[in-house]
Amino acid sequence: MTDRYNIHSQLEHLQSKYIGTGHADTSKWEWLVNQHRDSYCSYMGHFDLKARVRFNLMEKMLQPCGPPADKPDDA
Repeated sequence: MTDRYNIHSQLEHLQSKYIGTGHADTSKWEWLVNQHRDSYCSYMGHFDLKARVRFNLMEKMLQPCGPPADKPDDA
């Protein structure tokens, strides 16, 4: 029982510390956006990129997966 609690508390700590790890309410779109932005940041860390390529990557980081899908009204 303590192992389960320990793993759960570690997961909650990671989710509060790092945005990209997600949580139970993270949608598929939010998870994909985090993955794409992490990838683009990693690519931009390479120093051999041309200025235009770097600019294009920064533009893609704004909405890497397009606009969010409309959420259905629960009311």
